[in-house]
Amino acid sequence: MNTTAEASGGAAPCHRILLVDDSVDAALALSMLLEALGHQVRTEHDGPRALASIDDFKPDVVVLDIGLPGMSGFDVAREMRKREATRDALLLALTGWGSDADRQSALDAGFDHHLTKPISIADLEVVLARPRA
Repeated sequence: MNTTAEASGGAAPCHRILLVDDSVDAALALSMLLEALGHQVRTEHDGPRALASIDDFKPDVVVLDIGLPGMSGFDVAREMRKREATRDALLLALTGWGSDADRQSALDAGFDHHLTKPISIADLEVVLARPRA
């Protein structure tokens, strides 16, 4: 983790966040909010590009959509858990898929949390501020 985020009054840790969402507009809006809170954000729009970027970016948090084209977020999460750069990262599923089965599938794939869209920035901040078990 990096230094404390100045934008949030020093209360929350600053994270290196990889945001993966095939909706360019949604990814842009969320990345701007996260950056305004003091986080360093890299955005990708599909699974293969996300996986290609983790070795040089080394995120400590990954916010990952499940319904990605070509390679599902479940598959991306499983692959990230195998790789050194993201093995211990906080993996957050941020998705429109909100059934109990979807939540269990996310946990089974290696996600730490399953968050359903739309999520408030305040709720996301709460999850980001929690220490990872």
